[in-house]
Amino acid sequence: MKTFLLGMAIVTATLGAPAVALASSPQHLVDSSTLAIEDMMGGAAGTQVQTFLRKAKAVVVCPDVFRAGFFIGGEGGGCVMVARTADGSWSYPAFYNMGSGSFGLQIGVQNAEVMMLIMTNGGLNAMLNSQFKLGADAGLAVATLGAGVSGAMSTAINADILTFSKAQGLYGGISLSGSVLSNDAGTEQAYYGQQLDARQIVVDGQGSNPGANPLRTILTRYGQ
Repeated sequence: MKTFLLGMAIVTATLGAPAVALASSPQHLVDSSTLAIEDMMGGAAGTQVQTFLRKAKAVVVCPDVFRAGFFIGGEGGGCVMVARTADGSWSYPAFYNMGSGSFGLQIGVQNAEVMMLIMTNGGLNAMLNSQFKLGADAGLAVATLGAGVSGAMSTAINADILTFSKAQGLYGGISLSGSVLSNDAGTEQAYYGQQLDARQIVVDGQGSNPGANPLRTILTRYGQ
């Protein structure tokens, strides 16, 4: 019983971490996303991901997804979405929050870098909704890439959305199924100084901030 109560106390404290992450500055999230892309592109798995990135319509990067569980699990983190423009370059970022909840026999704490490659227009349009729940849209195919990327190539070829994560923690891996992405209009207004929605930013090309240029540059390096 003491062990249970101690575990619940730890999780209760650590589950506050997503709120802290989401409250960090927009520029910090953009900079962290840039570093996460650099980190995730290393090694053999990263080389395979680059193959898909070159064909992607858009990319969602969540540099610090936090997940904790002790019978009750929670997940959260800030994310940015960047889309490929008509001339092949990359847009300025739209901002999203990721969150989910789960119930089950699970014990652990994990932080992960997550990248979602949006391969089709259908996947992009779904992501541009104010809220999108991964795995809930029966019309979209979502594939997960991990250490065995090569083995998942056949499944990934026809997917609308590919997810790739690099995690350290007590979980063996991170499942994004059921996670909800919600557009963060307040952060976008703070970052661009005007009220814009995600579609206006990443598709229509409205809004700009030079602080996002390193993010766009690194996507160009790996995704052209």
